[in-house]
Amino acid sequence: MSQSSSTKLPVVFLPGYLCDQRMFLAQAFELSGEHVVIHAPLRGERCEEIASDLLLTLPRHFALVGASLGGTVALEILRKAPDRVKRLCLIATDVFPDAPLVSAAREPLLVQAKVGRLDDAIRGTLPAEALAPGPGRAEVIAFHAEMASSYGQAGFLSQTRAMQRRRDHQSTLVHAQCPVRIIAGQHDQVITPKRQAFMADLAPMAQLSVIATAGHLPSLEAPEEVSAILSDWLTKSPALA
Repeated sequence: MSQSSSTKLPVVFLPGYLCDQRMFLAQAFELSGEHVVIHAPLRGERCEEIASDLLLTLPRHFALVGASLGGTVALEILRKAPDRVKRLCLIATDVFPDAPLVSAAREPLLVQAKVGRLDDAIRGTLPAEALAPGPGRAEVIAFHAEMASSYGQAGFLSQTRAMQRRRDHQSTLVHAQCPVRIIAGQHDQVITPKRQAFMADLAPMAQLSVIATAGHLPSLEAPEEVSAILSDWLTKSPALA
């Protein structure tokens, strides 16, 4: 693919676990001058089903940006329709399914949500130490809680179930034939940079970018850096991306 044709690709954003389109507002604004930008919602309790539903409405070819749960859905889309995904960016995404202990730890949060303690459940999904330290941490946590609250009880339950039911996508990355960019926050304790570096080693045309000033939510913690990385990923030739 030439650089000129790449810059015309629609860019599809898939938000993270309990996040919405506001997660990528800064990046969408920066890219919208050169690209059609699509914010795709995550609706369903299985990533496979979410991916299948989205493929019915997405353009024939596109660049795909997914964070966290959105990254897993992005991998599902790549697995199902590799010819349609021309570029893939994964942010704070895990290629592995939920470990048994992690999945079990989500059950008390589901119980809290079911008995009307949604705010407590939301707080339990994002430890403060998973974000970069500094004065902006509290603001990002509050913004994440605001996005998560907008899903209500039903949305919390369905997205948490989707997290628990993720498949192993190592083979998806191994067989990826498009440029892959992986963005990690140096302070991410949920999906560590080491884990994301391993993912970058799996894909034939992958590059890892680690942001020193971010944790698990790079697009909110370091929006300008993420926008610059996305611009670079979209314009580099496949051999260099």
